[in-house]
Amino acid sequence: MNDQSFGDLSGLRAAVTGSSSGIGQAIAVEFARGGADLMVHCRRSTTEAEAVAESVRETGRQTHVITADFSDEKTLTDFVEEAWNRFDGIDIWVNNAGADLLTGPDSELDYSKKLQKLLDVDVKGTLLLSRLIGERMQKRGRGVILNIGWDQADRGMAGESGELFATAKNAIMGFTRSLAVSLAPQVRVNCIAPGWIQTAWGEQASEAWQERVRRETPLECWGTPENIAAAARFLVSPSASYITGQVINVNGGAVR
Repeated sequence: MNDQSFGDLSGLRAAVTGSSSGIGQAIAVEFARGGADLMVHCRRSTTEAEAVAESVRETGRQTHVITADFSDEKTLTDFVEEAWNRFDGIDIWVNNAGADLLTGPDSELDYSKKLQKLLDVDVKGTLLLSRLIGERMQKRGRGVILNIGWDQADRGMAGESGELFATAKNAIMGFTRSLAVSLAPQVRVNCIAPGWIQTAWGEQASEAWQERVRRETPLECWGTPENIAAAARFLVSPSASYITGQVINVNGGAVR
């Protein structure tokens, strides 16, 4: 198989939630490079989302920006409806949006409120959006859904953040496996579990954290959003047509 056809997304239409920055932004731009038209989503960072949309247009692909707050359940239904109608159908759906409990204002919330944020946005949002879009894809007879987990959710990490994110991401990872069975054979559903990825939090992490990343990762370095995007492009492409119900670690080889 030549490089042009491997991971080719030509003629497909994709929606990536939480795509105004970080991993979501990288996925959106990589999909556009692969030939897909893109639905860019943000909660309120419209300037950043428009910049991502411009990067998509530079590849020659079509794009739209939709703003939606996934903590509101009705918004989820409206969002799927709008995204589907804008492109007259969606072929690829990526659930990347999540609560920022590490660098944003929500980092100051107490444990219980942080948990509720994760349950509302990460878990409930992913589950309901997946079911809503999955029903449409299944009726049409084709489609791909990709969720985002966390590589340490299965094996555990000490501390408040470890407990909270393991709870939310394990739910998403388990849901992925079950939804893949529910929607087969028309719709494929997979999940990427990133490891230490240098997003906004990683860029400002202390030297102690930098050393921990090097120590715990066999490749001895941070991953990048582009590493996740490359894996995502493969998993949603026809090149991965026999892969469904899987949680794929993209983590530099970390196993403990």
